[in-house]
Order: sequence, then structure tokens, then C-alpha cells
Amino acid sequence: MSLYLLHCAPDPKALTLWATRHRLLSPDGDAGYAIHALLSAAFGESAPKPFRYLGAKQGLLAYTDQSSEALRQQTALVTPDVEQALGLDALAVRAFPQTWQQDQLLGFEVRVRPVLRAKDGRERDVFLHAVESSTATGSTTASESREAVYADWLERQLSLQGAASVVRGGMDAFRLSRAIRRGAGKHSSERQVRTVTGPDAVFKGVLQVRDGDAFNRLLQRGIGRHRAFGFGMLLLKPVRSC
Repeated sequence: MSLYLLHCAPDPKALTLWATRHRLLSPDGDAGYAIHALLSAAFGESAPKPFRYLGAKQGLLAYTDQSSEALRQQTALVTPDVEQALGLDALAVRAFPQTWQQDQLLGFEVRVRPVLRAKDGRERDVFLHAVESSTATGSTTASESREAVYADWLERQLSLQGAASVVRGGMDAFRLSRAIRRGAGKHSSERQVRTVTGPDAVFKGVLQVRDGDAFNRLLQRGIGRHRAFGFGMLLLKPVRSC
């Protein structure tokens, strides 16, 4: 499967207006669900994900298996408000590398939501879960920092199917953010909008590729949960620039 890197420049005012009109802007101003909805409106089932919105200056990045020609064909009939909100007039797409050497070093940055699904179906912050579990068992995990717990979680995510491992790195930013989500229902208009609060962390560092094919699958899938809403996109750069 081919992999492409997409970039566009959403218009902040048009994006906020569209999100507000559709009640998809969180109390914190997080645009993750709004961009998810806009990408779905523009590209349908081929909506690029995972994606990362880096703000007005750097725009929106996303991975997709669709070529530039295919993406432009899909947006030919998009409504003007969606086109303006996403900045599709500046859409750029290029092929992304798919061949990785074993033990290759790469600089990385990733925004993640380190949560797990609890037995009751709700999401739990992995740090709070670790603290509660260690308190119950009398282990020492409760003394570990939030960053250490998240770093361990990230290492496990990267090492799925032997894809990669962290050589060095750390948490560059953290906050608790409130995100918009919709409940169950056949149609979006039937699904109740709700606000979900959870951990929102950015990690930067250097990783080492362990298995090229598994690493490609990891890039295409993304890391952790909420990958369709602005989390989990693994951004890469040459290690010499780290």
C-alpha cells in the first residue's frame, strides 16, 4: 500500500466559524473533531488519518494512501465553506518513504492521548490507572512520574509487532484537554455531542526502526487511541536535525 504525506493550510477564522456552526468546537478550542468532520466531508471514506493540526502557521499534516490526483478528484464537488475551512486551495501531497533500514535512526514527534479502555467501557488515563493499581497492590509504581508512565506506554506502542523502539526522548508538553465526541447513532445528527477530558501529551526524541514492514504499518495506523481526531501521527525527520 502506498503512503503519502498531505499538507493543507486551514483558515483559522473559517475553521472556527464552521466548527461553531456545527457545535464541534470544544470548550478548550480543540479543533480535532471539527477537522475530523471536515476531512470526512471533503474526502468521504478516504479521509486522511492520522493527522496533526499544528496551528495557523504550520497547517495540517496527515498520512493517506490516496495519491494527489485521487484526492483532488474527491474534493472536486466539495462545498466552498469546507474548502475554505481546510484551505484546500493550498493542498499539497507527496509520496512518503516506505523503505526503512533495520536499526535506522529517525527523529520523531508525536501527540498522543495515553489512555486505556477500562472494564466498564470508559477510558482511563494510564498514569492514574498505574497509580491506583500500585496503591492497591503495594508496589512502587505510584512513585513514578507521569512522564515515566507515559514514556513506558509510548515504548509499548512503538514496539508493537517489533516496529521500533525509543533511543532517547521525553515529554515536551502536557495538558488535560477537553475534546468533542459524539455518542452512538446511525446518523451524525442523532449522535449526542459530549465533552471528554483526557491527557494530551507531546513526545519528542529519536527512535530506532526494528522492522521496516511493521514500522510502515505503524505509520499508517498511528499511535494509541483517538487517531482520527488529531492524535497519534508520528512525525519524522532526519536524526541529524534533532
